Amino acid sequence: MTTIYDFQAELLEGEQKNLADYQGKVLLVVNTASQCGLTPQFEGLEKLYQDYQQQGLLILGFPCNQFAQQDPASNEEIGSFCQRNYGVSFPMFAKVDVNGPTAHPLYQYLTTEAKGILGSQSIKWNFTKFLINQKGLVVKRYAPIVKPEKIAKDIQRLLA
Repeated sequence: MTTIYDFQAELLEGEQKNLADYQGKVLLVVNTASQCGLTPQFEGLEKLYQDYQQQGLLILGFPCNQFAQQDPASNEEIGSFCQRNYGVSFPMFAKVDVNGPTAHPLYQYLTTEAKGILGSQSIKWNFTKFLINQKGLVVKRYAPIVKPEKIAKDIQRLLA
């Protein structure tokens, strides 16, 4: 059976990261953008991370430029932006595609495991979120407009 631990992705700094390194953690995987109306969600994501990281939560941010070119910057610039404006301290990965034939294999897996509205597999916009349990299985998909603080109860349930 495939889990999120079967994938790897490149961190913003260029290092390949095996997601198996995150075994035993509750993960929230988010496709992000720096120039989106939803960009202030970085603040809520960072708060979730600060509130629950000691209990085993890890947030993984994946910048994506597929939606109205709202993240055109380099990986280095994206990292600086997130740190400077929102104090992001959770892992951020190199820019990826989340839809189409060039979608990162991780996103191909996530969108197959947790479909969107009306069974759609495609990601509709920036800040679509996927909650993964400690066994590496996708538990739930959240629409872009769902604020991070609204996910806290689901995270608490998994951490309990």
